[in-house]
Amino acid sequence: MSDLIHENVKTVRLADLVPTQVTVGMREVDVKRWRWREKHSHVAVNYLNKHRLPVILGPNARHYLIDRHHLTLALYDEGIWELCVSIVANMSGLSFEEFWKTLEVHNWTHPFDDHGRRRSYDSMPASVDELIDDPFRSLAGALKRAGGYAKDKAPFSEFRWAGRIPRELIDDHFGHALALAMNLAQSGEAAALPGWRRHPE
Repeated sequence: MSDLIHENVKTVRLADLVPTQVTVGMREVDVKRWRWREKHSHVAVNYLNKHRLPVILGPNARHYLIDRHHLTLALYDEGIWELCVSIVANMSGLSFEEFWKTLEVHNWTHPFDDHGRRRSYDSMPASVDELIDDPFRSLAGALKRAGGYAKDKAPFSEFRWAGRIPRELIDDHFGHALALAMNLAQSGEAAALPGWRRHPE
């Protein structure tokens, strides 16, 4: 069994954090990098002090990141070496297989690549700099910022906004893909998706 921890904060090197998903949207990572660069030094310090990364203590006492993968990679790419983490649970006593299965039960992992193929647990990225680009995640992030849908607490709900638009369109004509996604998001077809907003006729 895992031990839930109400508050256990420590500083960890970003390079030592283990992702619990395979992909990020690299455009979203770039947006977070630009926002970081715009912060004044005192604002940046306060930002880092307030944003604790949620982790699970897992096999070999490693820290497994269960949220904020985009932010973590952005800060890593900007040369931030360590951050405070909040240990949500201690699962270091579980076997490797039991650990990942428990993460899935809690919706704390998404072991699928940028083509929707399931990855085996032992082929998950070992560090944040091994995360791969999924352009659909970038499209979902841009659509959310544009008001296309609301932030939803359903686990990995943004992934469900993906499959209706060709990947090539996102890669080659992102603005066009975003406009198409917005039209879809405002249609009745999207009403069953997490975060759908009713738009005026």
